[in-house]
Amino acid sequence: MARLPYLDRTDLAPADQDLLVRDINLMKALVHSPNGARAFAGLGGWIRHGSRLDPRLRELAILQVGHVARAPYEWSHHVKIGRDAGVSDDDIRAIAEESAGRVSPLEPLARLVLLAAREMTAGPAITATTFAALGQHLDAELLTDLVMTIAFYVGVVRLLASLEIDVEADYAPWLAAFPLPGEDTPA
Repeated sequence: MARLPYLDRTDLAPADQDLLVRDINLMKALVHSPNGARAFAGLGGWIRHGSRLDPRLRELAILQVGHVARAPYEWSHHVKIGRDAGVSDDDIRAIAEESAGRVSPLEPLARLVLLAAREMTAGPAITATTFAALGQHLDAELLTDLVMTIAFYVGVVRLLASLEIDVEADYAPWLAAFPLPGEDTPA
């Protein structure tokens, strides 16, 4: 159960009601701070709709962060969003393989993106070796976009856990179809 009550549009000042265009629990909690929610949505929106980073690679990175953090909310939402962005069921299963240290059939760049996301989530940074390898595939803008994406979603999973945001019923089937490993289960 969430640590803060979920607010509805009617709970907000008219000038802030647009913050709940996406009727999701995360935003219903964040609107306790309308200016913070607006800033949060701005960066998240740019990552999803303004970055030049390939949408499939972006979603693989986000899913990897959610997998490492064992974040059911993030994982369930981005399994759906990822599928809409070209992430296949095999790609999703490959995240578990790569997380467990096994080589998946993913292409080299996707494997590097997953590695970078694991390194940043575990902290504190992408290693020099991984960053240099990514630089063989991505220009400086795309590298920056990837780092910003991973960093933002590392923050998102910490926020979700701290506020104990609940997975909505609409997203529960995605979590059931692609369950996260349990805390005592190897990744």
